[in-house]
Amino acid sequence: MRTRTRIAVIGVGNEFRRDDGVGWAVLARLRERAARRPLPPGTVLATCDGDPGRLIGLWEGTDLAVVVDAAHAHPGTPGRVHRLELDAGCLAHPPTTSSHGLGLGEAVELARVLGRLPERLIVYAVEGADGALGTGLSPAVEAAVEPLVTAVEFELARHRGAAAGRPA
Repeated sequence: MRTRTRIAVIGVGNEFRRDDGVGWAVLARLRERAARRPLPPGTVLATCDGDPGRLIGLWEGTDLAVVVDAAHAHPGTPGRVHRLELDAGCLAHPPTTSSHGLGLGEAVELARVLGRLPERLIVYAVEGADGALGTGLSPAVEAAVEPLVTAVEFELARHRGAAAGRPA
């Protein structure tokens, strides 16, 4: 029996579409912090354009996958963060959609059908204000980055504690 030990943290989006780059910004900040405070062994930090096949390849075989992505909501509140967790193969459908043509929901469903879901999947979806071409996040989305980095670090610490047999 194969033992899964990997953790994947995936920033989804396009850093050249303003707020759609929030996942990439969170990953960049995590990389900076990891230089001072190492992440749990086996943690992979990756960025992805949202293609379902690439997402599945990044999270396949992991115990934990944490995905950070931009989302559209109508009406929306730029910078508001939604935390979703895969539970028993079902991802609750939030009142938001991915900012990509094929959304994260489609990748999850495809992975479920193919038997390639991670053991546990946590999604942080950030409502954006500006998806135009260009770099830099809107002020509301930029303000969400640091709290998101802290939340992802908490998810990793909680997972490490649970894996070591400590209460979550």
